Amino acid sequence: MAPRKVAIVAGPDAGHAFPAFALAEKLAAQDISAPVWTGAVWHEVARSRGLDVAELPGLRARATDDDSDAGAKLGARAARMAVALAPVLAARGTDLVISDVITVGGLWAAELCGIPAIELSPHPLYLPSRGLPPIGAGLSPGDGVGGRLRDIALRTASNVSVRAGERQRATARRGIGLAESPPGVPRLIATLPALEVPRPDWPTRAHLVGPLLWEPTDVIVEPPPGAGPVVVVAPSTAVIGAADMLTETLAGLTELASRDPVRVVISALDPPGAEGFGAPGLSVTAGLGRQDQLVGRADVVVCGGGHGMLAKSLSAGVPVVTVPGGGDQWELANRVARQGSGMLVRPVEGHAIAEAVAAVLGDPGYARAAASAAASASDVVDPVRVVCEVYRRSVAGDALGHGGGYRTGKGGVPRCD
Repeated sequence: MAPRKVAIVAGPDAGHAFPAFALAEKLAAQDISAPVWTGAVWHEVARSRGLDVAELPGLRARATDDDSDAGAKLGARAARMAVALAPVLAARGTDLVISDVITVGGLWAAELCGIPAIELSPHPLYLPSRGLPPIGAGLSPGDGVGGRLRDIALRTASNVSVRAGERQRATARRGIGLAESPPGVPRLIATLPALEVPRPDWPTRAHLVGPLLWEPTDVIVEPPPGAGPVVVVAPSTAVIGAADMLTETLAGLTELASRDPVRVVISALDPPGAEGFGAPGLSVTAGLGRQDQLVGRADVVVCGGGHGMLAKSLSAGVPVVTVPGGGDQWELANRVARQGSGMLVRPVEGHAIAEAVAAVLGDPGYARAAASAAASASDVVDPVRVVCEVYRRSVAGDALGHGGGYRTGKGGVPRCD
């Protein structure tokens, strides 16, 4: 049983809005209406691609809002969004809401309306786990007694902030007439299985659906002609991205090109002109083009470690050099390094980036690991199938667990039968 009308709610950051657009296109291909409520910055390009988009009410900050307080953004502003969005969803006859993991106002609006909801994580599952160090630390689970004690100490320290955030959300929910603790909802985890980590407490209603990738353009940017490996450089779109990553990377690649030719494509939402970046042996082009097409032509990708670019690169079987900033970039860059499909460079330094690029190009083991990461996509489920099953069970008064073709795979990572 398929819902007729699904509302998708996401913030305006590219890493969250683009997966929402990708999911909307998948639903629309199955004749399911799926308007996306998000920031106005992407409305024009989304509409040009045939998507139904609307501005998310309550998204814009007020003069009294403190955007430096993440808890306030995820609590008080979410409550404001929920109150404004709920009557609109009800008036449109919405059957189901899918809300981005950091835009909880969509989930709360659905709750106010009594509409079933799904949480969308456009990246790996970042919930705290009793079997992992805190997400963002970039650490693998500790070995032995000492390692487990380290993880316990780290979780204890990070839980101070987690509990503070929970209290802020509870207060915000209470203020709009909801129970302090939100009900559990099914989750779509939109990543490659290779980027997930085993955990003993994988939620029973979290379903790995593979990356949701969307391109804001149909333009194809070609690599420079000539000889030499193709290096795609993709500066981060996130505010947590490493500063001077592009400048340092080009300086390092200039050094590398002094020995052997290198062809570079700078791929970004707001790319610089390529003029002035050339050097003996170094050919450079720059532009806003389809990255999913571009990475297939690359020998290596240099990026900040954001999930979108990593997912595109690894899905194409292309190894990476990550130059991460903070937050989940550091977490994901370390996961990639442990998986073997890339190298991590920190701090940002051109010579180190050049050495990492040379090492990845010179060792076919990185490409083999990237191909393995791409192959892991065979272990995901169709997100539209999950959406339809959630809706069917909500109509029947049931809850979606790991039945109907889903099972938990080895190490607590879900797989599809």
